[in-house]
Amino acid sequence: MNTPRSGRPGHPALSRPDGTRLRVLVVDDDPDLAEVLSGALRYEGWEVRTAGDGATAVAEARDLMPDAVVLDVMLPDTDGFEVLRGLHTVQPEVCVLFLTARDAVEDRIAGITAGGDDYVTKPFSLEEVVARLRGLLRRAGMARQMEEGPRLSVGDLVMDEEAREVTRAGELIELSPTEFELLRFLMRNPRRVLSKAQILDRVWSYDFGGQAHVVELYISYLRKKVDAGREPMIHTVRGAGYVLKPVAR
Repeated sequence: MNTPRSGRPGHPALSRPDGTRLRVLVVDDDPDLAEVLSGALRYEGWEVRTAGDGATAVAEARDLMPDAVVLDVMLPDTDGFEVLRGLHTVQPEVCVLFLTARDAVEDRIAGITAGGDDYVTKPFSLEEVVARLRGLLRRAGMARQMEEGPRLSVGDLVMDEEAREVTRAGELIELSPTEFELLRFLMRNPRRVLSKAQILDRVWSYDFGGQAHVVELYISYLRKKVDAGREPMIHTVRGAGYVLKPVAR
C-alpha cells in the first residue's frame, strides 16, 4: 500500500478512503507551470502525473484512473471541454478543476456545463489550487484526513473502524458483524460498482457460485439501516452489482 506523507505543517494530509495516495492528473501545455503544480501536489503526498495535450491526457487517465484532474482550458490539440468529455468516458466521477487565462462569465458557464467542478483563473497561487482540490475531493467523498485515524467517510456516512461504529448525519447505526464488513467494503470503494462475485470474495471469502442471494439479502439489510428515511446512498446497477455514492447536493 502506498502510504501518504503527512502533508505540510498545519495542513492535515488527505488520502483516498482506503488509505492509499490520492491520484491527480495535471494537464497543461506549459511544462514549467505543470512541473510547479505537480511539485505542490506531490508535497501533499499525492501521486501526480502530467500531460501536455488532450490526447496524452486521456491516455494517462486510462492508466492512472485519477481522483482529480487539473485541466487547462486551452490546449494545443483541442480545448479542455472536449478533453473533459473524453475523461468522463474513462472515469465518470473524476473531480475536475479548470485552469483558464480568461475570467469571462461564458468560460465559467461552459466549464460547469461541460461537467467541471470548479475553476481558477491565471495567474493563481499554488495554495489556492491545492485548497480548491482538497475541498472538491472531500465534498465528493473521495478523500479523508489522515489525522482522523481509522475512519472512512462517504458524504455524511462515517465509519470508525477501530470502534466499529457507524453514523449517518451524526446518528448511530447498529450493524451486525457481517453488515459492518459489507459496508466497510462499499465505503472503501465509493462510487465504484462492485459485483456480487467481488463482494462474496472480500466479505464472505468464498467464490461466486449460487450464493448471489446472500449478497442481495445483506444489501437489503444495509439499505434498511443506512438509507431508511433518508436519501439513498446504496444503489443497484442492473446486471453489474452495487455502488455506494454520497447524496448529490
